[in-house]
Parts: sequence; structure tokens; C-alpha cells
Amino acid sequence: MVSQSPAPTPAAAPTHPAPPGLYAPQRGDVRLVVISDMNSRYGATTYRAEVEAAVKVLPDWQPDLVICAGDMVAGQSPNLSQQQVQAMWDAFDQKVFQPIRQSALPYALTLGNHDASSYKDPDGQFVYGLDREVANRYWTQQDLGLAFVDRTGFPFYYTFEQDQIFYLVWDASAATVSDEEWAWADRSLASDAAQQAKMRIVIGHLPFYAVAQGRDRPGEILERADELRSLLEKHRVHTYICGHHHVYFPGRVGELEMLHAGALGNGPRSWLESVKSPIQTLTVVDIELETQTTSYTTYDMGSLQVVKMDQIPRLLVGPNGRELRRDLTLADLTPAERDHRHALSK
Repeated sequence: MVSQSPAPTPAAAPTHPAPPGLYAPQRGDVRLVVISDMNSRYGATTYRAEVEAAVKVLPDWQPDLVICAGDMVAGQSPNLSQQQVQAMWDAFDQKVFQPIRQSALPYALTLGNHDASSYKDPDGQFVYGLDREVANRYWTQQDLGLAFVDRTGFPFYYTFEQDQIFYLVWDASAATVSDEEWAWADRSLASDAAQQAKMRIVIGHLPFYAVAQGRDRPGEILERADELRSLLEKHRVHTYICGHHHVYFPGRVGELEMLHAGALGNGPRSWLESVKSPIQTLTVVDIELETQTTSYTTYDMGSLQVVKMDQIPRLLVGPNGRELRRDLTLADLTPAERDHRHALSK
């Protein structure tokens, strides 16, 4: 279910003044802030001004949880040495993670392809094993402030529970979710802890369906997307949070809502078949637990304005299906929209 967020109102007496225009919206029972794709060029140890502004404003908004949908550093290059990869994580720690944790904000992450890609060669070996080794070493040393349910596969896949919401994070840093992890997700979402929670949310880097120009091809979306979506629907997952496509899109396919987080760092993209200029974004999600409704307030971090729903395409159609804007149903579509020649997904 969807509720529209009211116009933002100024937060009272901020401790660390936010950049002008970034006011907190009306608060729900639970507040999440979703950020994604913060990295810059390959090997970079610096972050864009939009990333720095987001980190500064987070304490004022007092989220119950900060979620990163991946790509915190700029790896996935065979030209980077172990020292360079480590330097990127050191910079992330200093400029992003520690300021967030010093404000006592819990932090949940899914690893992106530039953090620790799970892509394998024909022999079944990780192509970017160095990235995965360094990322694993960094994250296993951190206190994220989470109440883990299962951290056996952390930081690549794990579950935790907070404020009566069950979260599952899987390794969607490449297009294939392994059979073993698929079975693990099925068991985890069927567990008493998951099913007795008020809501269930799944987080992964790659999306099920394409929403951005230049990302509508194999390798940029999850394989067997409809089957994966059916798995989440079977267990009554409310929302799948993802990144990678560098464009904000609040979507819906079948019974599953999709929050595509836009890029906060380099390389924002535009929607499929759109001529609009790309923007850097972050999203505040306010949740009403009893009604299981979510309100999104998404900020264009360049203009510091709220992104309005009518600025967003009504539906997006990629190579393996279509995704509706989440405030719409199939009944709301025009005949031309319903008959789109590439509309494969129901």
C-alpha cells in the first residue's frame, strides 16, 4: 500500500544545520533513509559534495536505519592494487561510515558490483576476488548497530530485525543469485522471525527490471527476475530496495513494491525513453506499521528540492518486463500503455 508524503516541514532545532532546503518530512512509525551508488571514478578516495551533504543531514532527520543499496567504493577494476582498494575503504570509513555511526545511526548495507562483485569466471572463481576479500575484512570489523538474526554469510548476505520489520540482504552484486543463496532466502523469509514481523523488506544491489538508460541489458538486471519476484511475493515481502541503475524510481510489479535508489555519487542516469536530465538523489522512507504503508520523500541533491511524483514516468518497460510507478495499477494505464509492445511482465 502507498501513501503520499506531505510537503516537508522544517525540522526543529537541528544540532548540525542541514543544507538549505533539506527539511525532514512528517515522520512515520519507522524512518529509513536510503542512499546508494556513492562512489566516484575507479580508485577514487574522494566523494562528491552531494554525498557529503547527505552525511551531514542524516543526524537531523533521525532515521531509525540508514540503508545503502551498494557501490560505496569504486572497485571492480583489475588495474587496482590491494593497497588502492584498501585506501578506498579507508576513505569511505572516514568520510561516510564513521560520521554516520558516531551519530548512533544503525547502518545496513548490500554490497554492489564496485564493492565486491560476485561475478565468476567459467571455472567458478570470483573474477574480483581481491575486492571481495578487502570488503569482507573491512565489514567484519565494523559495528553496524543491527540486531542480526542470521549473520553467517555477512557481509554478503544476512538477516536482521528492527522495529518489528524483518530485513533480508542478499548478494545481488552480479546478475546471478546462487542456488544456495536462493534456498537460504526462501528458508529465511519463511521463518517465524520473518513471518511474525509487521513487514518484510529485501535489499540487494541489482534490480529485477531495468529502469535506466544504458542499463537495459543482460548483466545489469537479475536473471530469472520473475521467479525471484515470485519468491518474495510468496513470503509477503513488502518492498525490494535496490540501486545500480543510478536513477530513482518508486515502482511496483505484481504484489511487490520496488524502491530503485538513485545515484548519490558519480554517473546519475535518466529513465528509459526519457529526455530529462539525470539527478543525484536520496530517499526518506516513513513507514506506518499497522497499515503497512510507506511514504517516500526523495530529494534532488543538486537543487535541494523534493522530487514530485509527476516528474517520474508512469511506467518503464525493459527487456524482461515492465514496472509501474507505485501509485498506479494496471487499471490506471491508458490503452497505449497497456499495449506497449515490450510489456512482458504482468
